[in-house]
Amino acid sequence: MTQASIGEATFVGELRARLRLKWLILRTAIEERLVYRADFAFSTLVRFLPIVTQIFLWNAIFQNDPKRTMQGYNFDQMVSYYLIVMLARAFSSMPGLSTGIAGSIADGSVKKYLIQPVDMLDHLFWHRVAHKLVYYIIAAGPFALVFWLCRAHLPGWPAWPVTAAFVVSLMMSFAIGFLIEALIGLVAFWFLEVSSLIFIYMMLSYFLSGHMIPLELLSQWIPFVDYLPFRYLAYTPAAIMLGKIPVEQLPRELLIQAAWIAALFALNRLAFNRGVRRYSSFGG
Repeated sequence: MTQASIGEATFVGELRARLRLKWLILRTAIEERLVYRADFAFSTLVRFLPIVTQIFLWNAIFQNDPKRTMQGYNFDQMVSYYLIVMLARAFSSMPGLSTGIAGSIADGSVKKYLIQPVDMLDHLFWHRVAHKLVYYIIAAGPFALVFWLCRAHLPGWPAWPVTAAFVVSLMMSFAIGFLIEALIGLVAFWFLEVSSLIFIYMMLSYFLSGHMIPLELLSQWIPFVDYLPFRYLAYTPAAIMLGKIPVEQLPRELLIQAAWIAALFALNRLAFNRGVRRYSSFGG
């Protein structure tokens, strides 16, 4: 057997081992989260309760006039926007990720990732994938119910390129949400307390992601809002689905979103590698 053949066989073996490890992490995490399936279904239904308040609020703002528009949104589009934003936020939100990483660094349990052949960020990523898979399987019923009740406000399905771009943007919003929160958690390598930083992020994300109001209404006061990664957590998938982003601009929009993923991934790797160098742990 030649040296090249030996090297190729070694690479294939390592790749298979890594894939088996990822599948084991994913399968185990799915089994753990299936225990809480009733909680997933109930929390999803409760998540949509603020929509009722939003519908009444915007109905008052539009004065029950279906022809009135505000920054390109009529009442039906505004309701549709909030429903899709709720869907997008369910993808991109990572509750407990930052605090979990910070707590692991503070109590020393992060050392298990340093002495075992398991990458911390990769391990946490597949745990979150399992969480979202179980969440959406269980929560499909409540989502379908809410969307059916609000069907009069929803637009028809757009053309397939728009739908495909919407799905891709949703998937990438998950990655951006994970990477931002993981990066905040890794700050704990340098600071003992990151809860204030997490609170600031949550507030900024609520406003700058389009979760509170569409970014068309916010950009009048914050002109740089379109250049931040927060918009891809909620606004961009909703804007794509509602046709607020022209079809010819969709490839550019998705490329920018992918570029943010690459930049945030590099920052996470840099923060983890630099943090590990200065990390010290004592005792058992």
